[in-house]
Amino acid sequence: MELWHNPRCSKSRAAKAALDEAGVRYTERRYLDEPPTAQELDDVLTRIGAEPWDVARLNEPVAKELGLRDLERDRARWIEVMVANPVLIQRPIVVADETAVVARDAESVGRALDSQ
Repeated sequence: MELWHNPRCSKSRAAKAALDEAGVRYTERRYLDEPPTAQELDDVLTRIGAEPWDVARLNEPVAKELGLRDLERDRARWIEVMVANPVLIQRPIVVADETAVVARDAESVGRALDSQ
């Protein structure tokens, strides 16, 4: 299990605490410091069952600078932009063996734990 984590984010800290409380083993990935590759992000999006625009942080200043809301819905292009600007990736994400979830609440973290 891997946690894509931003320690400055309260939702991300809550997900980390829930994983710790559950006693599961996981790797903490500070994805702003160690961004995913395009292949990794594509794989995680597939596991989530989402498109990149579904998990993009559109209110980030860089999203506005890039005109992300108006960018053509081309999966590869959006992934490229998000990998180059990882702050655009919604957080936290818990990546399990076969699934991944955007773990912004206890229910989502629970789904990730149940998949183990």
